[in-house]
Amino acid sequence: MKGVILAGGKGDRLKPLTQIMNKHLLPVGPYPMIYWPILKLKEAGIHEILIITNGDYLSFFEKLLGFGEGLNVKIQYRIQENIGGGIADALMWAADYINQEKFIVLLGDNIFEDSLTPYIESFNAQEKGARVLLKKVEYPSRYGVPHIDKVQNRIISITEKPNNPHSNYCVTGIYMYDQEVFQYISKVIPSKRKELEITDVHNLYIKHSQLDFDILKGWWIDAGTHESLYIANQMYFQKTSKGGGKWEDIS
Repeated sequence: MKGVILAGGKGDRLKPLTQIMNKHLLPVGPYPMIYWPILKLKEAGIHEILIITNGDYLSFFEKLLGFGEGLNVKIQYRIQENIGGGIADALMWAADYINQEKFIVLLGDNIFEDSLTPYIESFNAQEKGARVLLKKVEYPSRYGVPHIDKVQNRIISITEKPNNPHSNYCVTGIYMYDQEVFQYISKVIPSKRKELEITDVHNLYIKHSQLDFDILKGWWIDAGTHESLYIANQMYFQKTSKGGGKWEDIS
């Protein structure tokens, strides 16, 4: 299985820092944020990784990561030409990298505690379809919110940033797909935000009864705001202060 990390976007919520730097290069502890998803994938046995970013920052990632030699992984890069085109648009740039196989996608600003291994094992047990990871949050209306049928333990629908959320859960930026995802993306039309919404892709999977889910057990942070980036750093140092301060104590 291969991994894809989406590390583009405009980073509006982290301005003015992101006027000069891609948000995924901002620090979480003593390391750039982009290290988190790479090492989480590596921990789960995934060593072939594609990073999708925008042209303005590609050279920064190449200088920092090279082709993954320093982290004992193999990294390739693609440029999302339509900056601000949305998660689904960014994902389309991975189509030539994925060779008719299942794969996992991480949003580069999602910082989380759980190991990915058990979730990947569950996904591999699926014959086909997609799998998303959920987390209970205080303000679900900031995210894509699943409407869950608790009796059948399935997601009925997902609504992007709803005013009246169906649940206190959000769909995190951890997605697993089969090859069908690229066909579904091609059917999605831009939203009012002029983005290809990944929520629309997930709802197509739901329509075909092909979307499963798990719920993260440990903490999870979308480190895309000043406050959440601060909290992510707090979580890092609280964890490592008990384990000698090494990165391996977290991943």
